[in-house]
Amino acid sequence: MRSIVLAEKPSVAKELARVLNCNKKDRGYYEGPRYVVTWALGHLVTLDEPAGYDPKYKEWRMEDLPMLPEKMKLKVIRETSHQFHTVTQLMKRGDIDECIIATDAGREGELVARWIMKLGGWKKPVKRLWISSQTDEAIRQGFANLKPGKDYENLYRAAVCRAEADWLIGLNVTRALTCKFNIQLSAGRVQTPTLFMIIEREKEIENFVPKDYWTIDVDFGDYFGAWRNKSGSTRIFDLAQAQEIADKVKNGAGIIMNINVETKNEPPPLAYDLTELQRDANRRYGFSAQKTLSDLQGLYERHKLVTYPRTDSRYITTDIVATLPQRLGAIAKGPYAALVQPLLQTKPAPGKRFVDNSKVSDHHAIIPTEQPLDLSQLDADERRLYDLIARRFITVLYPPFKYDQTTIVTLVNGERFYSRGKVVIDMGWRKVTTAPADTEDEKEDRLPEQTLTQQRKGAKHAVKNCKLGKSQTKPPARYTEATLLTAMENPGKFVDDETLRAAVQESGLGTPATRAEIIEKLLSTHYIERVGKELHPTSKGKQLIDLVPPALKSPALTAQWELRLAKISKGKEDNQRFLADIRTNTADLVQGVRVDTSTFKIDNLTNKKCPMCGKFMMVVNAKNKKGRTFICSDISCRYEEAEQPANITDFRRSREDIRMGKRLIDKFGDNRKKGQVATLGDLFEAALKKE
Repeated sequence: MRSIVLAEKPSVAKELARVLNCNKKDRGYYEGPRYVVTWALGHLVTLDEPAGYDPKYKEWRMEDLPMLPEKMKLKVIRETSHQFHTVTQLMKRGDIDECIIATDAGREGELVARWIMKLGGWKKPVKRLWISSQTDEAIRQGFANLKPGKDYENLYRAAVCRAEADWLIGLNVTRALTCKFNIQLSAGRVQTPTLFMIIEREKEIENFVPKDYWTIDVDFGDYFGAWRNKSGSTRIFDLAQAQEIADKVKNGAGIIMNINVETKNEPPPLAYDLTELQRDANRRYGFSAQKTLSDLQGLYERHKLVTYPRTDSRYITTDIVATLPQRLGAIAKGPYAALVQPLLQTKPAPGKRFVDNSKVSDHHAIIPTEQPLDLSQLDADERRLYDLIARRFITVLYPPFKYDQTTIVTLVNGERFYSRGKVVIDMGWRKVTTAPADTEDEKEDRLPEQTLTQQRKGAKHAVKNCKLGKSQTKPPARYTEATLLTAMENPGKFVDDETLRAAVQESGLGTPATRAEIIEKLLSTHYIERVGKELHPTSKGKQLIDLVPPALKSPALTAQWELRLAKISKGKEDNQRFLADIRTNTADLVQGVRVDTSTFKIDNLTNKKCPMCGKFMMVVNAKNKKGRTFICSDISCRYEEAEQPANITDFRRSREDIRMGKRLIDKFGDNRKKGQVATLGDLFEAALKKE
């Protein structure tokens, strides 16, 4: 008898098959003495489209909303139906008596497998492979310690709730907005609050009125000091007051009133979770969140050099501690050899700050695996990303950065001037990497560091120079992907209710695995655009936020859902009660759109006509940052083209493509559904299929 092993991707299935000695390859699967390894292609099964419940939903009409099917139905995704057929035929084989779910170890991975099994009619025993890395040893250990499938039933229920909630809210509100304002608009439980945060920041910037302020710095010869008031601020917003203080201390003498020397231990930063890694890669290299996730997936699946990427934990569990020497040994090469050597001389013993079972749910932090490192196999961007992970892993095992911090308070004619210096005792983890980048909330009036010579309390120092500096307050910075990820992780400032704010801080907006996708969706729908590293809202995005029901804008709503989904996955909440509440929310949101009296203005319309339907086209910045894109304003057409080709050859080809497309459609007809977005390539494919 054999077990069928269901992986999520062909690349993962290939590696599982190799380790499990499944050497016979057939179309869509590998077979061996004990296992048959097959795969999905991402999702093979999805929730049915609205028209699958009632033909009237083929047309988008406000009077048909909300769409609330009594029971949600599944359907096979047409484009990958061949692989679904392969998997289900294997499941029906008489010699297959067990299914091992080997999809990604998380909520969405569980959904991928369970929906295939449900439509495939699987009734036999189920086991679960739950591993955090793709190394041969991890795979062997995982198959030696398979978990009962029933242990993950609640995780599956949570995944179904998430999918059905997104269908109910997303499709209904999207249709309501599009029908109401006759322009393609969309909304969702995570993307809309995220867009709201970007637009709120833009309003803060637009409404910001800069204020002049002054600072006073005094040179005491062998050190300098910065004026501070009683509350610790270096800023003076009244020029007359600033000038008065400067005149008061010029040519004066200072006396050291206080010297405080404090020994400080600065612990190393924790290991990466996905969001923190995406933040760091964006700050340092300008990587988008989606690019970081994509390259990270390659390091995990193809190169097997890092552990499971889509984690929300920055800690490891106690069972991982014993593997640390092997992981360190695997990376003790090239730029890391000298850094790892001191750690290998003694057995690594990380403390509770890094080892905490209570702070690891599905997967521990992203750390290197035991796979021997070969940097020559990585491309430049993969190497950069791996370097962040490897150095952070080494860093967290190094001792703290120790230094003596000296703070001096010097009094000059009744005014206090503060000086701060640092003497390093032990570089500790800073031998490995620099400190993490400052956050946008870092205070501007921190005391600058300086090297302070030996000073004594009561000593007098003449004022050598007094400098009155003028500055202006700055507006808050626009979001970058790094700072937006932080805001999505901690959106509490956008929630007034204290109880809800606490809930939001715990759950955040979306999950580490979905935040990159949300940002990309906002870009692809032209609600925001990249300008350098910054994210700017478009006119379309600003207008959408004014049209969306208020409840859908707040991070509180989706955060509540994520908290409830987490409870469902742990068996602490009833999934049917959650879905009943979602249906009520859906009806309320649609009604909010229906009674709205607002209007939508297309302010990016051009005089250029669509070559497919003749309607005027809108212009938006291209998603690839190169030039602009024209989009047909007719929601039933939505033809797109670049503003101008890169060269004359491309120009000639594009004109020829349009003529060819017209001829094909004229000859074979246009089989697109009303409201369907289609590229020219889609039209070609549709016509060629009819041929």
